[in-house]
Amino acid sequence: MKVLEQQQKERIAILRDRGACFAKARRFFAEREVLEVDCPILSVTADVAAHIDLISALYNQQERCYLHPSAEYGMKCLLSEGIGDIYQLSHVFRDGENGRHHNPEFTMVEWYRLNLRFVALIEETFDFIELFLGNKPRRILSYREAFQHYAGFDYVHISKEKLLAYIRENEILAPKGVELEEKDTLLTLILSSTIEKQLGKGEFCALAWYPATQAALAQTTKRGDEDVAERFEIYYEGIELCNGFNELTDPVEQRKRIEESNAKRVALGKEALPVNHDFLAALERGLPPSCGVAVGFDRLMMLRHKTNTLSHVIPFRFKGLMLSPDTRA
Repeated sequence: MKVLEQQQKERIAILRDRGACFAKARRFFAEREVLEVDCPILSVTADVAAHIDLISALYNQQERCYLHPSAEYGMKCLLSEGIGDIYQLSHVFRDGENGRHHNPEFTMVEWYRLNLRFVALIEETFDFIELFLGNKPRRILSYREAFQHYAGFDYVHISKEKLLAYIRENEILAPKGVELEEKDTLLTLILSSTIEKQLGKGEFCALAWYPATQAALAQTTKRGDEDVAERFEIYYEGIELCNGFNELTDPVEQRKRIEESNAKRVALGKEALPVNHDFLAALERGLPPSCGVAVGFDRLMMLRHKTNTLSHVIPFRFKGLMLSPDTRA
């Protein structure tokens, strides 16, 4: 009984600290005059990404809706109206994501800055993360450098056949039919299985300048002999904490990428998702040049409290209360 009581006290202390960290996050943005906004969680359209699945709901038992996986589309609609620098701290939802570092409902801090360039946003994101994890050395590592250093090859010049050989030789667990996948999928497999766990050891490591073919919602540019996306993710102790972009503002290119993502979903045996035409209309009105980033707040709390699972730092785990005795199982 005393052990359970002690665990309960520890968990209450974590929840109190979590609440204090919400206030700390809001002060961070208030000091920078970044406005808090409150975009809808439920929408009749969807954020379309090939590898992110959405949780759906029925309105009035007949109209299909979706819980948003990010506040991005709504926030960009506000940006197009001239609202200026904004952030949102809210719950987001993703289907099928449940495990030590995932929960289908989780807390995300997302912000957009009109007056910061790409590298400056990386530095500001480092500043935000330090609020919760303390000061650490900082490093910005290009995607290309990461593969050269941790995998031993230059991804720009390697063939798909050699990537498949690397996967076999290093006994990387691969899905059935991996030989039919495109080069980017193989690179992502190697990144997630081999490289990510080595990033951010005792430091904050920003992995930046992804291949242009992995741009998602980012601008692309030339960097030396390489076409890259101005996209970054920050890692600490092998755990990804955020995803950021120099935001794409071209409505034609954005529509093309959404259509390509839906086509990939169909090829993967998933349903195509309804396109958010309000979002595309916002881009057509004119999205101001901006950089944006989304940070997983629960993962920050997990690392802050030196635990290895999100269920220890959230009030309610999926299908259960955080304070229940079996949480540490």
